[in-house]
Amino acid sequence: MRHAEVQKRPDAAAALEVDAVSHAYGRKKALDDVTFSIPPACFTVLLGLNGAGKTTLFSLISRLYATQKGSIRIFGHAIDRAPREALRRLGIVFQARTLDLDLSVRQNLAYHASLHGIGAADARRRIQSVLETVEMGGRLHDKVRRLSGGQMRRVEIARALLHQPRLLLLDEATVGLDVQSRASILAFIRELVSTEGISVLWATHLIDEVQREDDVVVLNQGRVTASGQVPDVLTATGTSDIAAAFSQLCRPAVPAEEGSL
Repeated sequence: MRHAEVQKRPDAAAALEVDAVSHAYGRKKALDDVTFSIPPACFTVLLGLNGAGKTTLFSLISRLYATQKGSIRIFGHAIDRAPREALRRLGIVFQARTLDLDLSVRQNLAYHASLHGIGAADARRRIQSVLETVEMGGRLHDKVRRLSGGQMRRVEIARALLHQPRLLLLDEATVGLDVQSRASILAFIRELVSTEGISVLWATHLIDEVQREDDVVVLNQGRVTASGQVPDVLTATGTSDIAAAFSQLCRPAVPAEEGSL
């Protein structure tokens, strides 16, 4: 059975355009002709099981890996031809923790600011501002190792916002957090979209992090099996909720029996 595919109509002003992107590690294909776009000021969920290719896709968007096939644009800027213009509009939070535990919150953010060429005075102002935004203003001088998992994630989000990106990518940002921390961070990111107009691509394997008003891109075994607004995906799959749709769209391929046509 071929899965129904729901495609969002093209938008010249898309925050992110991924067009026919494929990527392989040797003979293992991680992404296969992945195509989708997300509009500005929109919360989009990249939904897929572990191993679906979400982290590989994020690594390509952020240019940790070179694009082997296809193209990626951030607000119209191709990441291979205009990487500086593309990446200065991008903030990213990876699943793995990347803060230096032995430095203070301020030191971690100041180092990131210097990488983006932000002057010392401007950096101090921005650091205080983003920490207040993520409700961590009082932890400026704390060593990172003294923070809880949820607090560390908020600092990583603050760091990603420091250079004022227009597109924010978060890869399994709530993994390992308790229920309250998960809900708090997810609510905060959604609020950023509505109040700041930031575009968000939120990668997760957790069905309960998807809301009916979200846009969603379903990734299964390196392929996009559906993309569009949640109600459209439900209609296309003939299901009544996203859990049922996800189950249908992520069924593993069944190999044909030997000798069958």
